[in-house]
Amino acid sequence: MFRRPLPVALAAAMTAAAVALSGCGGAARSSTTTPLVDRGTVRIAAASETPSFDPYSTFGASQARYAYDSLVNLAPDGTLVTGLASSWQATATTATFALRPDVTCSDGTPLTASAVARALTHAGDPANQLAGAQTVLPNVPFTASADDGTGTVSATTAAPFPFLTRTIGLLPIVCPAGLDRPRSLERTSQGTGPYVLTRYTPGGPYEFTIRDGYSWGPAGATTAEPGLPAHIVISVVPQASTAANLLLTGGIEIADVNGPDRARLTGHGLATADVATVVGLTFFNQRPGRALSDPALRRALVSALDRRGLANVAVGGSGRPATDFGAQGAVCHADLADANLPSRNATEALREAGWTRSPGGPLTKDGRELRLRLITSPDLGPTLSSVAELMAREWTALGADVELVTESLPALVNAMYRSADFDVVVGTSPGFALPVGFIPFFSGPTPAQGLNFAGVTNPEYDALVAQALREPDTTGCGTWNRAAAALFRAADALPIADGRSGVYGYRTTFATTFGGQLVPTSIRLHQ
Repeated sequence: MFRRPLPVALAAAMTAAAVALSGCGGAARSSTTTPLVDRGTVRIAAASETPSFDPYSTFGASQARYAYDSLVNLAPDGTLVTGLASSWQATATTATFALRPDVTCSDGTPLTASAVARALTHAGDPANQLAGAQTVLPNVPFTASADDGTGTVSATTAAPFPFLTRTIGLLPIVCPAGLDRPRSLERTSQGTGPYVLTRYTPGGPYEFTIRDGYSWGPAGATTAEPGLPAHIVISVVPQASTAANLLLTGGIEIADVNGPDRARLTGHGLATADVATVVGLTFFNQRPGRALSDPALRRALVSALDRRGLANVAVGGSGRPATDFGAQGAVCHADLADANLPSRNATEALREAGWTRSPGGPLTKDGRELRLRLITSPDLGPTLSSVAELMAREWTALGADVELVTESLPALVNAMYRSADFDVVVGTSPGFALPVGFIPFFSGPTPAQGLNFAGVTNPEYDALVAQALREPDTTGCGTWNRAAAALFRAADALPIADGRSGVYGYRTTFATTFGGQLVPTSIRLHQ
């Protein structure tokens, strides 16, 4: 239905970059009771470097929250609160925002409605190929207009889109000085946010310095609050084990840690914000000529899987089978999997689908053996290879000939988006916080014209999505959930496990939104 350029698809589908759109987070739990340190320095670990701080680029979008504001903000509980806009309203095709009158850019110039409309137009122009912006903005074309007299900005879409406030409203707004010189945004910031990028070093560290007089943060947050750091220094720490060590020794103040290293951080008085994830989203290649284009075969193979066992392997312990395609806290998230996934006796279902097996022999149909190429990559998660191995064992026991292939991430991406040489791919959840994020992966054209790399064709899903797109914001959640249920019933994809990661703080407290995104104005440094 919707199209995005391939780099955007990979950034969204293969990483968690898109999860910050909406959903629930929370305040970090901590035993810290020491006095606040006013105007100190907080050191934060990032898993990868930021080659460009342009908030509309793939890499800069993840750090934009320090130097750039959006029209609205997310509270930790997922509700929308004020930002650059003091009020807003939206239909399925138009969103209107009334700006606060006191907002200034970091260069001191007042922010006008025309400046905001210009930023929206720049970010949404396909000719600019701004991958980071496209992971936030609606999947449909829109036009932006402004009235400087009333201080209002409006965006109107070419087709219905239900989450305008949670997409257009959450785009970082670049000030005119940055739009005049877009290349300058790679190493400097031109926004209205609580901090300004004051030091860039290739490969890190990167430093942000506080702005005085800032008073238009989430729900009116200011930079005059005691304990808010004057400087934020972001260093690149690729390994979770190293980040955990630095937290325990006071080498950094804040880091996101997942996997088994989380256990080492328990009981040390660190602030902890729990982050919901989905581990292992499995797709089945349904393109013409592939064995799994047969829905009866897909349902039988899914029925054969021990979902609890797979979940245990996926999280490295006592796992819970995933309940939805997105993580808990995502907009419209529901417990859909158990009620809708196929659960018949696999052997009987295969027989009815025309597959037969002689004692000890292979599964065959019309003289053709069932051969499956199952691929995954450890680059997407340390447990995914083991998940794929357990799948292969269970399908081999049925009589399938399973070729288990562990690839590098580039090779996996090539198989998914170019060669299509796979039957099953165990990847990672796109992690979209809005149900619209999944549309191009479950419908529409295959690469290179689209992102539907598994060739999913589900008319029921398509019809329900078309209906849901006409229902504003969360009023259509029931329809979105029926659409997702149709995917489960057809065994079009299978999420493996609900997982957890965490954002940890040493001598700090803070709040996060969905996906563990820090709220900069919530950070407090303690002695």
